[in-house]
Amino acid sequence: MARGWESKAVADQIEEGNQPRSRESSEVTPEERQKKERLASLLLSRSRLLDQLERAAKPAHRTMLLNGLAAIEKEIEENQAEQRSVP
Repeated sequence: MARGWESKAVADQIEEGNQPRSRESSEVTPEERQKKERLASLLLSRSRLLDQLERAAKPAHRTMLLNGLAAIEKEIEENQAEQRSVP
């Protein structure tokens, strides 16, 4: 009897899990992984702030969001500059 597509997908996932991980993923240091996770977090925060900024009506609230956005964008730039300088 032929296997359904669900069981084929599960079998493929199991097979992928049994294969040794690539050397590239094992060469990532904990520090590099932490920097990438921090960058992902910053990008998510930036996205949230932009969304809130679109809906903000009060000038004081908009000012607060713009200040937060500027700080996050500065940190994103610093993080990306560090990642570019690492060989």
